[in-house]
Amino acid sequence: MLKGRAFVFGDDISTDHIAPGRHFHLRSNLPELAKHVLEDVYPGFHEKISTGDFIVAGNNFGLGSSREHAPRIIKLAGVGAVIAKSFARIFFRNAINVGLPVIMADTGNIKEGDEIEVDLNSGIVRDITVGFELEFPPLPDVMQTILRDGGLVDHINKHGDIKTG
Repeated sequence: MLKGRAFVFGDDISTDHIAPGRHFHLRSNLPELAKHVLEDVYPGFHEKISTGDFIVAGNNFGLGSSREHAPRIIKLAGVGAVIAKSFARIFFRNAINVGLPVIMADTGNIKEGDEIEVDLNSGIVRDITVGFELEFPPLPDVMQTILRDGGLVDHINKHGDIKTG
């Protein structure tokens, strides 16, 4: 079970918003780059989040270039999962590959600061603050296993191959 607070964003948050280009010289120092995650659309985001908090967004989260840095620095910043109405396909795959849970659900009723619980296995998002639940299609077993192992590289190091359970 994942637990944390909601930090709410709108539609079309791009990889350029997530990892601002002016800081891309830090790409070989990802913990430093993570200090700038989403700063152009949410000033001070890195200082406000606590480990396990959630990014909650609208449609097309992670559009743009295929920078693997984007989901990696979200994870390094301490975000427990990204919950959005929809994701850009390459961001979604990169997130799974780096071990960042991504959840597609109707996020419209989740408000800034709401306390959220996510059960990845059963496909339930609970808004504890307001008292409602959202259902989402659980990820396929192979993706859940990759997430549990910490990402694709850790999964292959552990199993030597793509395993589903």
